[in-house]
Amino acid sequence: MKKNMGQGDRIIRLGLAVIVAVLFFTNQITGTAAIILGILAVIWILTSFISFCPLYVPFKISTKKKK
Repeated sequence: MKKNMGQGDRIIRLGLAVIVAVLFFTNQITGTAAIILGILAVIWILTSFISFCPLYVPFKISTKKKK
């Protein structure tokens, strides 16, 4: 797995996951929306920590800075 996510992309994904968590724990989102957004939040956190997004591969996208 070659890293394809830059620092900005990782920060945005973690920020979105935190927002979803706050909305969930304050009962602003419930039901199906909470489940779907919760799953997305977990995916955003995982991809942020490993710096790899599988959806970027087929489109040859990389937000990582070139050296």
